[in-house]
Amino acid sequence: MTRRTTTPSPLAPQGGTQRYRDRIYDDPRHDPYQAKGKYSEPTVCTGCHAVYLHGRWVRGTAPEGAHAAECPACHRVRDKQPAGYVTLTGVMVEGDRDELVRIARNVEKHENAEHPLNRIIGIEKDDRQVLITTTDVHLPQRIGEAVRHAHKGELEVTYAQDDYVVRVNWRK
Repeated sequence: MTRRTTTPSPLAPQGGTQRYRDRIYDDPRHDPYQAKGKYSEPTVCTGCHAVYLHGRWVRGTAPEGAHAAECPACHRVRDKQPAGYVTLTGVMVEGDRDELVRIARNVEKHENAEHPLNRIIGIEKDDRQVLITTTDVHLPQRIGEAVRHAHKGELEVTYAQDDYVVRVNWRK
């Protein structure tokens, strides 16, 4: 005889139970720039010319008759709404800032080859810091890890509570 175990659900009425597979998970963090449904296949981005094939955005040439749409990364760039912020601070001279930007660009190039939606929106340099904004929440972490690996220092990664945003701070 098999016995099915159940656990109480916070959504069920008092005293009721639901099976594990019947529960609804509502993640409060979501990306407002992700499409609500799937794109028609194939679709080519009107901005960066990435192609949506087999459920993901890839680099390549669009087949004849492909639909046209704006990818989520181009939409973020157009709206000037980054998903990631990388702040690099510490005692630096101009050569140090240029080296940090080169590291960030190399990480972006490597990441963008596999994931075309992960890119740098902008880089701002001043005497005290370098601020890098990105279209994705994973790219800032990779940039921060690469900078820490190359130059040591302290790395802090902070996810926003309710937004789809990450802030990465590195200081030396």
